[in-house]
Amino acid sequence: MSLRGVVRRALGSLVHRLWAAVRTAGAVTPVSPAGYRFRRLGKGACLSFPLGAVFGEAWIEVGDHTLIGERVSISAGMGPGVDLGPDSIVRIGGSCSIGRGSHIVGHQSIDIGDDVFTGPYVYITDQNHVYDDPEAPIGRQWPRNNPVSIGSGSWLGTGAIILPGTRIGRQCVVAGGAVVRGEFPDHSVIAGIPAKVVRHYVPGQGWLPPHMEVVETANVIDTETGVISR
Repeated sequence: MSLRGVVRRALGSLVHRLWAAVRTAGAVTPVSPAGYRFRRLGKGACLSFPLGAVFGEAWIEVGDHTLIGERVSISAGMGPGVDLGPDSIVRIGGSCSIGRGSHIVGHQSIDIGDDVFTGPYVYITDQNHVYDDPEAPIGRQWPRNNPVSIGSGSWLGTGAIILPGTRIGRQCVVAGGAVVRGEFPDHSVIAGIPAKVVRHYVPGQGWLPPHMEVVETANVIDTETGVISR
């Protein structure tokens, strides 16, 4: 290997080592100074570096052993320095994994259960703009809030958008790119724009489309005619 190659290899190794050290030092954990700003940052929880836009920490709770990926934005309220009252607004459960580049934007109430995993670039918000006044710029009209909840054990695919007022049950799958609004029961597969249930779990029968559900009944024999009915 030429001298130039040796130098280049050494510099590359040094850069990677330095970047790894920066990522470790910049991560937010329960024992780092930035961790104390949160309402709760559970044991073993970590916000990876580099961070996204994070503010309103006093109204954000993160459960034990939850991993927040790089460049994830988590916010409570419209901006830093606003008093949002006595209660937390964004609550992320324990043992969750939030994919890199995702956004969790809370103004009233966002509840994410335990063991919820997301792909990258998922967007979750409890606030939306309105367009009631056709003359006023939409960005200047006062938005509306509607709480969001995501049940424990659920998976949200890459690029999914969870809109205000959505309630997703336990152990649900949200397909990548879905735009979700409304209420969805436990054990649902949710997909599409707008999203709808495309599979649901039926005990003893597995995951079925919503229009299919086989009802098993015992055979009944008419003793007079000998006809077998179900």
